[in-house]
Amino acid sequence: MMRITDTVKHLIIINVLFFVGTISIGGGNLFYEWFALYFPESEKFQFWQIVTHMFMHGGFMHIAFNMFALWMFGSAVEANLGRNKFLFIYFSAGLGAVLFQVGFNYFDFTSTVNGIMESGFNRSDIIQMITENKVPSTISGEQLSELQKAFTIFNGSMVGASGCIMGILAAFGVMNPNAELMLIFFPVPVKAKYFIPGIILLDIISAFSGQSFFSPSNTAYLAHVGGALVGFIIMWYWKKNSFNKYRAD
Repeated sequence: MMRITDTVKHLIIINVLFFVGTISIGGGNLFYEWFALYFPESEKFQFWQIVTHMFMHGGFMHIAFNMFALWMFGSAVEANLGRNKFLFIYFSAGLGAVLFQVGFNYFDFTSTVNGIMESGFNRSDIIQMITENKVPSTISGEQLSELQKAFTIFNGSMVGASGCIMGILAAFGVMNPNAELMLIFFPVPVKAKYFIPGIILLDIISAFSGQSFFSPSNTAYLAHVGGALVGFIIMWYWKKNSFNKYRAD
């Protein structure tokens, strides 16, 4: 069994402290309002949430699974790369997750609002309806459905270290492409070079179809994709440059 590395241990401790704070201070709502990542146009959005949401989790199983994955793959990556490079991948992947998920949400929100505006509403009225959760009696069923979709995006929040961990998992896969991995509920060993792209593909399908395979339906699927893509690119670049540096002319 791999020994837990120092940086991974410290990250796990920070995540656990945030989780304890979430369940013990203000009934959970206070920590979520401070540290979860809200939609950029929401009045609850604060710039520090771009980082702090990476240490927040939605429940015991959420943090338990993420911290297990962080220990399992993070320790191997840190042992190989060292603390600084490990942290660079970890937080870069987290920011990549934000870029992908928030970007997707913003596009989806804008498209939905534009569709409602074609029915005669202006944008400020729509934002007010979403913010105050007040719907005029004259709105049609189709408009109501679109308004509910916009409401969910606008008032939703994003939490979890999954984007960071997907980046670490992708880095692990580049480092160890033939390592055999398997899901707890699908105990069949698959090489990392097939396993990780397969997980990412399922996340992409889930993001656009709404069909969940192995995770809750409210999962930020594109955050997983963004984190994994950033982790892969960074590790691939480092590995390629390391090979070019030491190969014989």
